[in-house]
Amino acid sequence: MERDLSNTQEFAALKEAHAAMKADANAFSMFQDFQNMQMTLQQKQMQGQQPTEDEIKAAQDLAGKVGEIEVVKNLMEKEQAVDQMLSQINQVITKPIQELYQG
Repeated sequence: MERDLSNTQEFAALKEAHAAMKADANAFSMFQDFQNMQMTLQQKQMQGQQPTEDEIKAAQDLAGKVGEIEVVKNLMEKEQAVDQMLSQINQVITKPIQELYQG
């Protein structure tokens, strides 16, 4: 299944978009900063801590800046396509379970 996923058009497009984003040093740096900030906020929440208003605002500001970069927009679009494909696969896989409980 892993190999099949790697061979899909959606994954190939995501891989290409990721490479293009990494090739843009500024975009890649900002994207990494955004991912690190997200991870930090998620860890705080998992530990039962609420992010401060300043942390939330900083994350929103960075998300806005990152979201304006064309190569990052393209990457996000490709991620959505892969997510949709995985969702469809999940529906197919779990269909017997859904039918069991519905029937």
